[in-house]
Amino acid sequence: MDHWLSYLQTRRSVSARFLTGPAPSQEEIDTMVSIAARVPDHGKLAPWRFVIIHGAARQDLGHVMAELAAHKQGITDPERLQVEKTRFCHAPLVIAVISKAADHPKIPLWEQQLSAGAVCMNLLSAASALGYGACWLTEWMAYDRDFCSALGLTDTEQVAGFIHIGHVSQKPVDRPRPALSEIMTTWSADKTG
Repeated sequence: MDHWLSYLQTRRSVSARFLTGPAPSQEEIDTMVSIAARVPDHGKLAPWRFVIIHGAARQDLGHVMAELAAHKQGITDPERLQVEKTRFCHAPLVIAVISKAADHPKIPLWEQQLSAGAVCMNLLSAASALGYGACWLTEWMAYDRDFCSALGLTDTEQVAGFIHIGHVSQKPVDRPRPALSEIMTTWSADKTG
C-alpha cells in the first residue's frame, strides 16, 4: 500500500524523448489495456477503444504525418518534416486511446468523454506498475480528421490521447504543482447568499 501511495504522490509523465526500448511484450500490452479499461463507465458503454502502434507502424504513421504537415500546413523545411516523421518513433510503443462517445438517451456525451480520459490515466498507471515510463500526448494530429481517418477512426470518433510507453532513459524533473489553497475550496451553505 505504501508503494502505491508513494507512486501517486510522485507520479510524473516522462517525455517521449526519454522513452526507449525494448518495447513491452504482447502479454504486457494486453495487461496494460485490460487495466486501462477498468474505469468508471456509466451505462457500461465502453465508449473508447485502443489502437496499438509499434514496430515499423511508427515510421509508417510518421510518413503520413509528414505528408499531411507538408500538404495542409505548408511545411517544407526538411528538419520540421523530420520531426513529424519521427514523432511516434521515440517510445517503442504508442497506444492511441480513441473516444467513441455518441449520443445516448441516458448517458451524457461528457460522461463518455471523461471515461476515455480515465482510460488514458489508467494506462499511464498500468505502464508504471509494469516498470515502464509513459507520457500522454495529443498534438495537432489528434485533431486532424485526415490523420484520424488514416489511423482508422470513424467520423464520430476522436483521439483522447496517444500514450507513449517505454523504458525511462532519463528521470524527469518534477514540475511545480499548485498549492492546495489555489485549487481547493470547501462548500458551505453560508456562502450561497
